[in-house]
Amino acid sequence: QRQVVESGGGLVQPGGSLRVSCVASGFTMEHYAIGWFRQAPGKEREGVACISSSHGSTDYSDSVKGRFTVSRDNARNTAYLQMDSLGPEDTARYYCAAGWTERPSTCARVEVPYEYWGQGAQVTVVP
Repeated sequence: QRQVVESGGGLVQPGGSLRVSCVASGFTMEHYAIGWFRQAPGKEREGVACISSSHGSTDYSDSVKGRFTVSRDNARNTAYLQMDSLGPEDTARYYCAAGWTERPSTCARVEVPYEYWGQGAQVTVVP
């Protein structure tokens, strides 16, 4: 069964940091772009970051650029979203998604290219 599973969310104070991991199973992540999305209560899901398959090119939304870092370790079949300088506006459920791609140097922050989605990890930023 092909799936991705997130872990590492939690509760943090403003200005703090968290790292969410995304582990793939049932397939080799190397040829898949990884997208990170979040959804806050009452809001639409938004793509905040992505990383291409083998080249490791990245893209970020303006809302997280400079604070979040996406990375991947293909040998471990794992991707990461490092979140620094967190604020209350970052409170959301964070999802990773994997999409097979023939373009090793590009990724997208829209949902369409991604086939496998995790259940999400809750990140809550409170004073």
